[in-house]
Amino acid sequence: MHEVTVRDEWVPLPDGTRLHARVWAPRVDHPVPVLLEYLPYRLDDWTAPRDSERHPWYAARGYASVRVDIRGTGSSDGLFDDEYSVQELDDGVALIEWLAAQPWSTGAVGAFGISWGGFNALQLAGRAPEALKAIVTVCSTDDRYDNDVHYVGGAVLGIDMAAWGGTMFAFNSRPPRPEVVGPDWVARWRERLEHNRPMTPTWLSHQERDDYWRHGSVCEDYSSISAAVLAVGGWADPYRDAVLRLVANLDAPVKGIVGPWSHQYPDRGLAPGPGIGFLQETLRWWDRWLLDDANGVDDEPALRAWINDSEPPATYYAERTGRWVAAEAWPSAATAERVEPLELLTGGEDGPLVVRSPQSTGLDAGRFFPFGNATDLPPDQRAEDGRSVCLDLPVTEADHGGALDVLGTVVVDLALTSDLPRGTVIVRLCDVAPDGRSTLVTRGVLNLNKRRGRDRNDPMEARVEQQVSVALVSTGHSFPVGHRLRIALSSAYWPWVWPHAEEATLTVDPVRSAVRLPVWTRRDDDGVRFEEPTRATPLAVRALPASSDLPQRSVSHDVGTGEWVLDVDPGYGGGREYPDGLVFTEDSRETYCITDGDPLSASAESRWAIGLEKPGWKAWLETTSRVSATAESFVVVNELRAWARDGGAGAGTVLVAERRFEDLVPRTSA
Repeated sequence: MHEVTVRDEWVPLPDGTRLHARVWAPRVDHPVPVLLEYLPYRLDDWTAPRDSERHPWYAARGYASVRVDIRGTGSSDGLFDDEYSVQELDDGVALIEWLAAQPWSTGAVGAFGISWGGFNALQLAGRAPEALKAIVTVCSTDDRYDNDVHYVGGAVLGIDMAAWGGTMFAFNSRPPRPEVVGPDWVARWRERLEHNRPMTPTWLSHQERDDYWRHGSVCEDYSSISAAVLAVGGWADPYRDAVLRLVANLDAPVKGIVGPWSHQYPDRGLAPGPGIGFLQETLRWWDRWLLDDANGVDDEPALRAWINDSEPPATYYAERTGRWVAAEAWPSAATAERVEPLELLTGGEDGPLVVRSPQSTGLDAGRFFPFGNATDLPPDQRAEDGRSVCLDLPVTEADHGGALDVLGTVVVDLALTSDLPRGTVIVRLCDVAPDGRSTLVTRGVLNLNKRRGRDRNDPMEARVEQQVSVALVSTGHSFPVGHRLRIALSSAYWPWVWPHAEEATLTVDPVRSAVRLPVWTRRDDDGVRFEEPTRATPLAVRALPASSDLPQRSVSHDVGTGEWVLDVDPGYGGGREYPDGLVFTEDSRETYCITDGDPLSASAESRWAIGLEKPGWKAWLETTSRVSATAESFVVVNELRAWARDGGAGAGTVLVAERRFEDLVPRTSA
């Protein structure tokens, strides 16, 4: 173990822009390998608690661990343009080259991160800078169109197209820190706010998979990656499919780990557990590929995956019960496909199935990005099942080992017709207990206009049967004897799926429809073990009392009008006080409204209030972002107001910016 030093650096880019960086390094007299985490989330405050848990830990073990704010975010120079932009990746390549060239660096660089940092680590590996030897990508994706926060199955992801767009509009409006950039911080903030544009209209203007989405999607060319890739995900995270695809498709050295986790590093003690010694696992990865240590990493299974036991439905599990299994390759020889025709399932034996769901179907979907909060996961699905067409497969003693273990991607093939040119089919897989409780296991979506490819827009021919396949998000789950595996079909799923302008009626022929189950056939203990979680001592941040006593998540129904309202606190962190005296306040609400029978009533709104204050200055801002739609267009309205006080409590307050954006985006296939 080494003594750790910490310092801030300004990283020069080719155009003269400087990126703000923090470097944790071992106190040694020789060069060391370098690890990079590259984010837009403010190293001086917002990610500082999380950064303090891992960067010093790596430094104590012989690595220079560097956290960098993306151009135009935090206190870095320049102006932000878009997520995963050409500029961001160009800067990232230059940053890696700069880190490799420093006298304190051996020239070997690794990149890691979760979510955004996992995305761009993977994308930078696709750029293949010579110095980048390995990456660790957590809760990220190789497909920016169909496996991110914008579209799902070719349908607009209503819940996060609006909410994440609103969140980033607020986040990108935060000021640089005066202590870092100096006395002209208000002028720099004003310039940033004048340039800041909401991203939702851009995302909505690309409703098919086009070059905008192909950029940064490494699935377009897996062979571009030569760095070693450790891909990590969780069954409660929406990006988990990427782990299986990367393990299956990369030619570079690759390993995958999928646990029961949410959208979090798996060592932070956040639900659902159990956690693992993630830092120790990644240290072995870095030692193998940055130090050329023959430590046995090459001999690990290609995929280590957790299979959840069956448990009653709950919006929060402190820990899931289950077991780890190992696959020497993916797809695995231990997985056998089981095909069940829908006509043989209970509910499928009486002929055609008519699917026309209320617009309120989906309100019990849970959060798209579970973070470990008390209301994140889907509750009992019986109400949702009642709004859907359900087909059940009993689990019997005849199933392998007395249970039906599913690991991988469930696919449902449907022979269906639609009475309208546009429609969406949603498939949920549930575990139904003998007492009727229904636990959501996974789900899949298909915008029927995208049935022939996500890059296409092919309206349905009314009442002409089409054969379509709906791939559900991958899962690992054990269905015990006496339970029923339920396939639930619906034509609506608000607010996850933005509805088409008209309500389609779908008719499914169960005779020519089937479910394909990837059954894990091995019951032996595969010997997968991990160390217990460990982290560096986190930054001593004090949580402030909540500013509101509203529930985290509530659903209300106006019986007279038929309107349903889902109101959510996304729970990103709330108010906190930092050791340097910074008081950081953060309040947010998301509201989703829809009226049964009226898909054009759908609206999604995100509201933010953010404040930063120290004795010598204060900055605060408010944003509102709203998405609605007509039959022809999406209507996107974003508003911002920001104020600053440059000086102590007696100094005057100035309005830094007041902006309103109104965008109409034509509906093409959504």
